[in-house]
Amino acid sequence: MNTAPAHQLLHPANWKPAVGYANGVIASGRTLYVGGQIGWNGDQIFESDDFVDQIHQALTNIVEVLQEAGAGPQHLVRLTWYVIDKREYLARLKEVGSAYREVLGKHFPAMTMVQVADLIEDRAKVEIEATAVVPGE
Repeated sequence: MNTAPAHQLLHPANWKPAVGYANGVIASGRTLYVGGQIGWNGDQIFESDDFVDQIHQALTNIVEVLQEAGAGPQHLVRLTWYVIDKREYLARLKEVGSAYREVLGKHFPAMTMVQVADLIEDRAKVEIEATAVVPGE
């Protein structure tokens, strides 16, 4: 798998630096859409009710779907996060960042985070959608 930067990150020169995300991404290739992933494993079992553990699992699930297309985290162009408690996210930002980097490395695509009232699975604390663009073809 090629680990070279696959896309061009966009950031207006006069803007304050984006930390942990990109403001925009230019990419060409095959587009891969990953449905919302939550903090359960491939057997649809929650191994933890901890917020950061669920983020780690959801990101791991995204990577596993990417691998099915011969892609990796470097091909991500967008992540949309749905959390049920933004205060917990903000209070545990360092831990979230560590889990993120452990799974996705230091690749930061365009991102959106939204607090929602609830998620379909009662134990889910986060759901993350992903879009990737795999160069070639």
